[in-house]
Amino acid sequence: MTSLPIADAEITQFFRNWLETFAGYVREVDYASARPLFHPDVLAFGTHNDVIPGLDQWVSTQWDNVWPKTTDFRFVIEQTSVLASADGTMATVIAPWTSTGYHPDGSAFARPGRATMVFSRNGDGWLCVHSHMSLNRGVPQTSHANRPVKAW
Repeated sequence: MTSLPIADAEITQFFRNWLETFAGYVREVDYASARPLFHPDVLAFGTHNDVIPGLDQWVSTQWDNVWPKTTDFRFVIEQTSVLASADGTMATVIAPWTSTGYHPDGSAFARPGRATMVFSRNGDGWLCVHSHMSLNRGVPQTSHANRPVKAW
């Protein structure tokens, strides 16, 4: 059996930077800046929906139900794995993440999860074409913060 197609150092570093950039947009509740990282027809799964077809629907049904209601979102970079196709046109990123959720009374709780993201590379660079982000088992599904959206 062959080994997993581990990405080379350059691709791995690109995606580590990508994760840091995206996590910053989540923390800032900045949908407008995050949108260009994703294909407009991205297919996503998340806490609030099964298959979400397209970026606009993902923003309105998933991002808007999570980003303003949580804080401190970060990927655990040192535990992230990056796989890449031999021809360099597809990559998969597997990354745990952390965040803070809030109970209705305002008390905080740890809100860890994991993500799998699939990327396609074309002349314009890498775009995420699939994302599946889910909470770890036993983590409350709902968070009750109410932060403003910086930019749609």
